Amino acid sequence: MTVIALLSVAPVIEGSMSEEVAKAVAALDAFDVSYETNPMGTVIESDDADTLFAAAAAAHEAVDGDRVSTVLKVDDKRTSDERADRKVEAVEEHLGRAAERER
Repeated sequence: MTVIALLSVAPVIEGSMSEEVAKAVAALDAFDVSYETNPMGTVIESDDADTLFAAAAAAHEAVDGDRVSTVLKVDDKRTSDERADRKVEAVEEHLGRAAERER
């Protein structure tokens, strides 16, 4: 089984959120998850949902502020061990090229 999620955690503040986002990402290191941060959030992978949810909760709690906004989108592949990178590869196979483009 593989659980893949897109996590976005940010304080509701004016100005740069990068320092607080870095705290959320660093909190994931305490868990048996892999992750990759991109401009829109952090993709997290785990072997089970409990670990993934605990990691997401820790990331949420790591952010300081009077108000914190967290979005978590979960894909719980209960009968498959397919990883996130394989999902991208499948799209690229259909495209016949990398699924990215520089402007």
